[in-house]
Amino acid sequence: MGANPFNTYGVGLNNVGSYQVAGTSWITGSTTLPAGHEVGYDFPMVTKTLTVINRSNENVRVHFNSTGSGDVVGGLHFVELDSKNDSYTFNIKSKEIYISAPAANGGNASFTITAELTQIDSGRMYVLTGSGLTTIDRDAQKDQ
Repeated sequence: MGANPFNTYGVGLNNVGSYQVAGTSWITGSTTLPAGHEVGYDFPMVTKTLTVINRSNENVRVHFNSTGSGDVVGGLHFVELDSKNDSYTFNIKSKEIYISAPAANGGNASFTITAELTQIDSGRMYVLTGSGLTTIDRDAQKDQ
């Protein structure tokens, strides 16, 4: 009897078990992010959770696309950490993250990123884009 491809169980983006188990640790940081600059990080595996901690008195912005992609800044598609030790934890599947320092900062920003990684290869993750990430929903703005 041959193998049935429809009864195959394994890690994947829509596999609940891939997110229920403890993830693999990942951590990095920066001590010199000049005002007006950004840095991107690619994760080797899809994230389960990730936390960004501001390690400076300068503002740090967290977003899932480069500031050069669509309306990331203009659409306010970022979380801003505005004080030392301010942090934000995302319960999200992602293959990359971007950190930027607003041009109005007076000095270098620094931060730490910690992530809990699944066993899902990042090549299987789709690009996070669209309304709320890189574009502004013009119809929603009219309702406000």
